[in-house]
Amino acid sequence: MLERTTMPKTAIHPHYEDTHVKCACGNEFDTRSTHKGAIVVEICSACHPFFTGKQKLVDTAGRIERFRRKFAATDAKKAEIAANDAK
Repeated sequence: MLERTTMPKTAIHPHYEDTHVKCACGNEFDTRSTHKGAIVVEICSACHPFFTGKQKLVDTAGRIERFRRKFAATDAKKAEIAANDAK
């Protein structure tokens, strides 16, 4: 049986160092990564429904309301133009 004492190529791997990760839910932890600097994520294992077993709504209603407010003025102007054309 062959025994290897060293890796075949030593200088090809990226530098792997400790990294701090911060989630939007407030959870913070340290891990190792090739990424330089801190990592900010939106969902982590502490708040993801797959790991927690709880369903958590992530601002879907707020997005719909924002969309409706954005186009409410446009819809109002279209209705006004249509009313003026009907006269």
